[in-house]
Amino acid sequence: MDNFERWPLLCSPVELSDEAAVQIAEFLMDLALWFESTHLSQMRRHRQTMREQPLYNPYQLELFDPF
Repeated sequence: MDNFERWPLLCSPVELSDEAAVQIAEFLMDLALWFESTHLSQMRRHRQTMREQPLYNPYQLELFDPF
């Protein structure tokens, strides 16, 4: 299932006036700022746990000497 089948209204082009495009963009920015301010601690905690995971497998044998 591609994105068009999931969200047909979001993927199809919509004719907007310049004013409507600006208003929608401002609304989406305000929504993103509100969401980030209310869920910032959760997002930081998630990013911290993602950062703590090793980028390599510690059990993998080294084939070459490190530089």
